[in-house]
Amino acid sequence: MKLKNLNLLAIGLLLSSSNALADLKNDKITLKPNMTLQYNKGQKSVDSITDMFSEGEFYGRLRVNTFKWDWSKSAAGLDNKALGVGGSFVYKSAKLSGFSATVGLYTSQNPSFYRMEVHEVGDVKAGKDTFSRYDTDATGKFGMSVLGQAYLQYDVSKTSLKVGRQLFESVFTKSNDTKMIPNTFDGVSATIKELPQTTIQLAYFTAQKLRDHTSSHDVLAVNGWVENDDSAINKSLTTTLIGHKNELIIATITNTSVNNLKANLSVANVPDVITNVTAEAHYAIPVGSFKVVPGVRYMQQFDNLDTTANVACLKGLDETVGYKKPTDLDSSLLALRLDVKDKAFLARLGYSEIADEADIIAPWRGFPTGGFTRAMAQYNWYANTKTYMARVGYDFDKAGILDGFNIFARYAIQDFDDKKDSVQADTNILHVDAMQNIGDNLQAKVRVGLVSADDKILKSNGTSYKTDVSYNEYRFELNYFF
Repeated sequence: MKLKNLNLLAIGLLLSSSNALADLKNDKITLKPNMTLQYNKGQKSVDSITDMFSEGEFYGRLRVNTFKWDWSKSAAGLDNKALGVGGSFVYKSAKLSGFSATVGLYTSQNPSFYRMEVHEVGDVKAGKDTFSRYDTDATGKFGMSVLGQAYLQYDVSKTSLKVGRQLFESVFTKSNDTKMIPNTFDGVSATIKELPQTTIQLAYFTAQKLRDHTSSHDVLAVNGWVENDDSAINKSLTTTLIGHKNELIIATITNTSVNNLKANLSVANVPDVITNVTAEAHYAIPVGSFKVVPGVRYMQQFDNLDTTANVACLKGLDETVGYKKPTDLDSSLLALRLDVKDKAFLARLGYSEIADEADIIAPWRGFPTGGFTRAMAQYNWYANTKTYMARVGYDFDKAGILDGFNIFARYAIQDFDDKKDSVQADTNILHVDAMQNIGDNLQAKVRVGLVSADDKILKSNGTSYKTDVSYNEYRFELNYFF
């Protein structure tokens, strides 16, 4: 699709589309628009171990995820497709003296009629999380079944402690359960709400399990498809350079004691590699029936590695062109947004800017620009990148127009640094989501991403151009809860 045509289509859709705000809700669960689950049945308190397990609750989920990715030019990659069929079975026990347990089994199977060949799994883009590339490459077999959650929990007063494999939602980490299996972490976490209008989160994780892995791996180190192979990983941070026993330590505090203000301060540390400090605030201003909500996020990334290796570029491979200090991980990010919303409508303008230093390291699915300027399947936290985003939406269900239906669109302009050969060409993105809740247990969702790239950006050699990464992407998802 030509850039001019994409711009015209974007304008038309932005004027008519809307925000995915509606939840799918029944007596057991609430499915949020970001695909996180809220369990509506509180765990019972019991007096014996037998009752602890017999009085527990089962949560079943069947789901289908379909992906189609069409490159505009073959030089950018191989057109690819993927299909995941499966679901999850989560069990939460009752509480005995504050103690409880959670176990979650997940499966994603890949029917042969809609998948790539074994030797093509490395070319699969958005749909790669419906199977394990490492396992398929090693065995020739598709499909995976995993223990996605397994933790013990202790609740006392307004504090909750979890030990084991778990979901952990924070500025830096997300379950990101938009495919078949969530992103999880192994370790210990605590959520503390003892102070008025204040939530403190603490976490110590020794391993991560990305959505397309069947076993845990290092939280940061790269070793092909064996260790952390997230799309946003820094490929220079190999097991040779930083080892394979790294830890992720997180501390975050959120406060809402000032009327209409939500403020957050968060720290993430991988000892001897990086520290990331993030401050964020959103202030709601009532204007008639609407709210105007300005928001800001600032991230500062500190280099603790102190290496002579070239690590500033996420692409790795000793990429140095355009990077002022290629051996330094120091960097920062500023993101701004302005929301105008009421019960059913949301309009948002967003802007983000990355310092012209190192790329931001964020392989834990908590996207640094998420909620501000990030569009579907995009990574816009390379050094010296500026992104402008407009988003509008309307929830037809909350407006009383059409039960269970809502739709939203984002249009983003990503201005990457032309001087950095390893960073992709400038792109314009239109991303549209439409969701329909069918009753209280079933949701259908369609997602479309249209990306148009500048194909006339010269590399530093002055003779070749950056790859035209234009593509169209289509996704279809079904979720059924029981």
